[in-house]
Amino acid sequence: MGQAFDAGELLTFYEDHLKRVLLPFWLRSTDREDGGYFNCYDNTGARLVSTDKYTWSQGRFVWMYAKLASMSADTFGPGEKKEFLELAGHGARFLMDHCLLDNGHCAFVMDKRGKPKLNAPGDRYDSSIFADCFVVAGLAKYAAVSGDGDSIRFARRLYRSVIDRIDRGDYEMAPYPTPEGYKSHNIPMILLNVTDELLQAEEACGGDERETGRLRDNMRRFLREITEHFIDGDGVLNEMIGTDNRRVDSLLGRYCNPGHSIEDMWFVIHAARKLGEESYIGKAAKTARKMVEIGWDDEYGGLLLFVDRDGGKPRGDTTGIEHTAMVRQIRENWDNKLWWPHSEALYTTLLCYRLTGDGAFLDDYRRIHEYTFRTFPNPDETVGEWIQIRMRGGEPISKVVALPVKDPYHIIRNVIYIIELLDSMERTGGSGSCA
Repeated sequence: MGQAFDAGELLTFYEDHLKRVLLPFWLRSTDREDGGYFNCYDNTGARLVSTDKYTWSQGRFVWMYAKLASMSADTFGPGEKKEFLELAGHGARFLMDHCLLDNGHCAFVMDKRGKPKLNAPGDRYDSSIFADCFVVAGLAKYAAVSGDGDSIRFARRLYRSVIDRIDRGDYEMAPYPTPEGYKSHNIPMILLNVTDELLQAEEACGGDERETGRLRDNMRRFLREITEHFIDGDGVLNEMIGTDNRRVDSLLGRYCNPGHSIEDMWFVIHAARKLGEESYIGKAAKTARKMVEIGWDDEYGGLLLFVDRDGGKPRGDTTGIEHTAMVRQIRENWDNKLWWPHSEALYTTLLCYRLTGDGAFLDDYRRIHEYTFRTFPNPDETVGEWIQIRMRGGEPISKVVALPVKDPYHIIRNVIYIIELLDSMERTGGSGSCA
């Protein structure tokens, strides 16, 4: 890309990548027989390993297709957008028909036909509230675009159930439950994004002012929780803090997830702009820069999956938590390079550059772009998509991190947002040379 920043050139690149590399893989993954979509592929995407349907991925598919159907850029024509909306509706109907258990919570995983399954012996069928959250987000986006009344009513009821369970502390967090004495950043993070999605749907569908007012209040609550409790004065975002909102000097209290933090900073920026809370934008930009700084692997390039809050390999006491799933995950996978954090960093750094004009964000974007597109896109273009997990030095590795799925959500969502951002920059004269 050189030193010149050309929004039009980048826009062409991302539109081509979306159309030629990413979408063809997923467009052939729709289950036309039983509904929903397939995504339990191996890391390369060459082989479907299961027809099980993880509920949170199904919700993410619905969001993705609904967003593709409503892009602000002229990337797709009316016929293509109609097809995307039909695909979103296909998944929305599958979820509304099958995902709820008798208790009104979402099943974590279903079989091909939509029957709830246990993810592992001894689990509950509703073993993760994140499944519920992604169903809300997907159906909300579909409702916002299509005006479908069933979807907005389903999303609204499920959202209220989610908030009630979280306020009462009665929920599960598979695959990585939070140990006793800690609270996790991922709860206010997901709720901020999901609330934003539902608010957009309520506004698009003519929701009453009491409903939209409650959602705006919730967004402010989650913004404060993230920025006042989980982010410290240096801009570092710790994934876990004590239930008293104090920092804990343990492995779980010290570790950071750079990709997760960077992702949340665009959540914060989107929400702040929606609410007119401009003061949060500077805080988010500061944290985005800090998390790129401490997450970047100076030896091999790319973002490490987990780091210590001072940078480098996660460290800290594990007394009493040594057998927890999250400690094992940190120890075994901290130096892996995953596809999704890099897609999040591409969008967030470009967004922060656009909003602040700070050339440091453009520098960050450039090195992330260069690393990402030489590392993750599948070299076999007959398969397409991205290889999702690599070793620290960039070598492909066959393993499962979190769930046995290959998920389209992060990459395509960020590519869409990048396209819309670049299109806006083009329309407003945002291209040019930047030092």
